[in-house]
Amino acid sequence: MTWTVAPEPYDSPTALALWRAYYTEVSDRWYLLHEGHRTDPAELERAIAGRTGAELAPPNGELLIARYGGEPAGSAGVRLLDPETAELTRVFVPEGMRGRGGAALLVAAAEEAARALGAQRIILDTRADLVEARALYARLGYTETGPHNDDPYAEHWFRKDLRTHEDVT
Repeated sequence: MTWTVAPEPYDSPTALALWRAYYTEVSDRWYLLHEGHRTDPAELERAIAGRTGAELAPPNGELLIARYGGEPAGSAGVRLLDPETAELTRVFVPEGMRGRGGAALLVAAAEEAARALGAQRIILDTRADLVEARALYARLGYTETGPHNDDPYAEHWFRKDLRTHEDVT
């Protein structure tokens, strides 16, 4: 089986299904950790509907979908925050597909998409309980920094310089 990663509209059926799976997992993890129950279904539906992903559409963003053996197996998005800074978001590989290298491929593809948008750096935020994500970003050369937003769920912020050695010299 092989991985492929390609751009896809944020509102395609595959993108919407992966967004639902991603948001359900991170929301349920937070609620189980902090309140001992899963996300209220009505709240989950409102939150999913309220964050369409439209910011991940060209010309200032891109959503990437990974497939493993042709089956949807993950997503990652980038969007420009300013002409030199992109944000990495919605990095997700469903539990059954983890451990096969897909997350690193998605992040690398997202970095290339950010470069194509003109970004010289990429930033992201994550939560303390998402230890797998923090380990992935550190392994891929991201450096933990101070806050760059006021998202109430963000507890760790990372950045990575996207310029190549040739760009810097």
